[in-house]
This record gives sequence, C-alpha cells and structure tokens, in this order.
Amino acid sequence: MDQFGVIGLGRMGGGLAHQALEKGMRVVGASRSGAPKDLVAAGLAEIRDFAAFREKLAAPRAVFLYVPAGPPVDKILEQLAKALEPGDVVADGGNSYWGDSIRRHARLRGHGLHFVDVGTSGGLEGARHGACFMAGGERDAVALVEPILKRLAVEGGYVHAGPPGAGHFVKLVHNGIEFGMLQALGEGFELLARYPERLDLGGTLECWRHGSVIRGWLVDLLAQAHAADPQMKKPGTYIEDTGEVNWLVADALRMEVPVPVIAQAVMQLIASRDETKDWAKAIVAMRHGFGGHPYGKDEAIAEERKEGRVGEIFKPKT
Repeated sequence: MDQFGVIGLGRMGGGLAHQALEKGMRVVGASRSGAPKDLVAAGLAEIRDFAAFREKLAAPRAVFLYVPAGPPVDKILEQLAKALEPGDVVADGGNSYWGDSIRRHARLRGHGLHFVDVGTSGGLEGARHGACFMAGGERDAVALVEPILKRLAVEGGYVHAGPPGAGHFVKLVHNGIEFGMLQALGEGFELLARYPERLDLGGTLECWRHGSVIRGWLVDLLAQAHAADPQMKKPGTYIEDTGEVNWLVADALRMEVPVPVIAQAVMQLIASRDETKDWAKAIVAMRHGFGGHPYGKDEAIAEERKEGRVGEIFKPKT
C-alpha cells in the first residue's frame, strides 16, 4: 500500500506525512487548524470532510490518527465510522491508553472497520526521517498498514507486538523505561553540577557520548543542550507531561509487577513542579530535544494528562 490518510498534521503526524511524500507515497490529510502550507506544497492532498477519504483513497483505505489521547480520539472515530467503508482500517498512532484501544477495536469492528493501535517512537526526528513503530491488532488488520509502517520506519524499527491493545501497551512500557533513564541522567547531571571543584561538565558529557556504557541518544541530547546553554538558563524546572506513565504504574500495581524505578521517576517528575533542581532542568532539556516538549508549564498538556485515558484502568481476563 503506497497511500494513506492522516488526521492530525502537527509535529508527529506532519513529520510522518512529510517523510511519506518524500518517498513517493500519496498522503491525504486533515487537520483541525488546516494543513501546513509546506505540506500542501510538498504534495499533500488536504481534505476538510472525512467522507472525502472515500474519494481520495483506494479501498481498503488506511487512515492514521495523530491527535491527543482521550476524547478527541473517540470523537474522530465516531465520524470515521460514518465516513469510511467496511474493510477500511483506522490506526491510532498517538499515546492512547491500551485499555481504551481494546475497547475501540471492539467498537469499530461493529461497524465493519479494522482498528490498529500503533505505538510511535523516535520523536520529531524519527517522524521526519524514520520512526519506530509498535503495532497491535489482528493479523489481517495489521497486514493492511504494515507496508506503510515499514516504509516509514528505520531499519528494524517495526514490530507487530501482539493483539489489539498490544501496540499501545508496549509503547507505554517504553515510555516508562524512558522516564527511568531520564531520571538517572538528570540525577547524574546534578551530581556533576554540585562537584566542589571546577569540573569540565561539558567535556565529561561529550566524553560519555563516545564509547561509554551509557552512551546513547539521551546522552547526546543532554550534551547538546549543555553545549548550547552551559548555564542551563533556558530550561525551567517544571517537567510537563501528558500522564501516560501514571497509567503504567497503575497497571503494574494491578498486575503485581514491581516497578520501583519507573514509579519513583514519576514521583520525581511530579516533585519537579514544586522545586528548583538541576536534575529537573536536565530532563526538561532532553525531553525538549527528542519530542519538542515545552520548557515549562503547558495548559494544553496538563489538560491531556487529566483526560487522556477515557476508560478505567483495564483489567485483563485471568
């Protein structure tokens, strides 16, 4: 399949659309605020009414959602259930709760539509040049979007993780691990900053990028942020987030799986909103580097944190 639709043309959806267009794929897109001009200039076919997907895309159609988790997803799914035709597939690429995705799968199946939950990682750079995708869904549904995902992924950056809900669950665990890594790096940065003698902090971070056991993208981002702003004046200490890892901690408690590092990382993130700490600045800088997350408070993200999960914490059958 070399064509697909996208609803939500912001940082992630827009980046993936750009990448697809550059690779010769046909992309039909819709956005609440209108498609960015550069995307239209690059060849995006913009639509204002979801029913136009039927005219602009050949069946079976694939439509990806890159919108904030929560009520916006359900609202769009209701509209797509009326606009699309049986056999078409809707893929939610946002950070929806996996229990919500299982319920949405069942709901769309009643309309003859397929539903795939697609955890998407790699940040803004990944969306633009090659992402990491974790798909959940029935095999026949995933098969419809798999060729698209593989073309937009980095080599090896795709997995059909399991049945409905699995893609978003795997991405949620990924985000929990990410929080633990960010916290450890932030705490290490604060230790470096508090050394009693003059320390070449920038040189140390740069050194860690080359050959050390902890080398990786997050260390790269921290080193780059420090090099551009040695006093770390730009990042605030208020770490904003949309609350997904809170769900993971609740899931872990229900599953009776101990996750002390991830849970403590969430607690420290919350603590950052009341204290001025260098570790918090470091995490803010890294999160901004990979995902364009804000340098401080953001009312829209705070609202998503409250509304992102639509249903209750999902309780698997035992």
